Amino acid sequence: MIKTLQNALKIPELRRRLLFTIGILLVYRVGGHVPTPGTDAGALGAYLDQAGGTLFGFYDMFVGGAFRKATIFALGIMPYISASIIIQLLGSVVPYFQKLQKEGEEGRKKITQYTRYGTVIISLLQSYGISVFLESIPPVAVGEIARVVVPQPGWGFRLLTMITLTSGTIFIMWLGEKIDERGIGNGISLIIFIGIVARFPSAILGEFRQVVAGTQSIFTELFLFALMYATVAFVVLITQGQRKIPVQYAKRVVGRKIYGGQSTHIPLRVNTAGVIPIIFAQSILFVPGTLKMFFPNSAMMESLAGYFDLTSPVYWFFYGITIVFFTYFYTAIIFNPIDLADNMKKYGGFIPGVRPGKRTSEYIDHILTRVTFPGAVFLAAVAIFPYFIVRSMNVTYSYADFFGGTGLLIVVGVALDTLQQVESHLLMRHYDGFMKKGRIRGRRRM
Repeated sequence: MIKTLQNALKIPELRRRLLFTIGILLVYRVGGHVPTPGTDAGALGAYLDQAGGTLFGFYDMFVGGAFRKATIFALGIMPYISASIIIQLLGSVVPYFQKLQKEGEEGRKKITQYTRYGTVIISLLQSYGISVFLESIPPVAVGEIARVVVPQPGWGFRLLTMITLTSGTIFIMWLGEKIDERGIGNGISLIIFIGIVARFPSAILGEFRQVVAGTQSIFTELFLFALMYATVAFVVLITQGQRKIPVQYAKRVVGRKIYGGQSTHIPLRVNTAGVIPIIFAQSILFVPGTLKMFFPNSAMMESLAGYFDLTSPVYWFFYGITIVFFTYFYTAIIFNPIDLADNMKKYGGFIPGVRPGKRTSEYIDHILTRVTFPGAVFLAAVAIFPYFIVRSMNVTYSYADFFGGTGLLIVVGVALDTLQQVESHLLMRHYDGFMKKGRIRGRRRM
């Protein structure tokens, strides 16, 4: 590993890309500590601690704690992701967006432009909602003093918050695009990645304090580290898992040249939907707890929020079922077997033993349905696993998040994608990459 990193730094272009990416991420982390004017971050953090598991706490995970600190990056990159998902969904039902998706580079530029406009609109709406929410928070006890989150509420505070948070989101979006252009890895994904990883040192420190205080055994902590290692290995295995469908292309004579006659495959990923189903499921199931914050005196909301508490088996059951549903739902949106079969038929491709056209699309859909089921069960198991850790091992939620759930899936997926890009740069210049042992074994078998 050390030798591979040294080789990466020897390549001038790759070294510049790595240093540029690190510099951009440092700028993002510094901006995550610049406070939003007119807000008491200490009182807001104390209120969110008392509120427990809500949609705001889930949101705070993606922005690296910036929402809790009421910083200019409190919205993070989530409005951009929301706009991207909306545009992607529109591409499945609106003919205009379907046409843009098929227009190549020009279509992608227009989709990117619409995504930016959508990001600004969503940021303005969310920042206005956040400003109203901050004003509605009652005085919070911080130590022995009751403090107000917004000392001077009103339209002045709301407009200032909308401008500040929207500008912060636009700046983060620009940082992510710069990483795509001049850095290494996917810029938006890396920004979310660094926000999640930034919580890890404080979580480790919290566990260390428990060991020092005697509330947690050192052997329990060692077992937890081993369990975390095994969980990460399992997530990597499933994330990289594929079902390969063989495809043969017939030979075609165009002028004096012969095209086709090649064998390839269609890689169907076990986890095609990625982390999106967990995000959708958590967003829905956190609604009762969030509504309880707005209706503190409602007995019905109190009872409903109790059923959907993070430690409730009812929450676990509906959480798992919702994840499985959204896995199939989102996979059906982003993967169209009919279009794939039509493109294969257009270029003379076919699956051995399957007729081109409708039979091919039905065959691919059948395989995809079977492959998606273990992927959906895997997502549900990984998402629920941290809550079992909390209940059985006396672990805090901030530390248990690294045993599964949205955070772990994002961290593993982004890390694998970035390593693969670094690997491609090394292989182009005849350096051994991170997969050196696997390639050597493959050569010996040949």
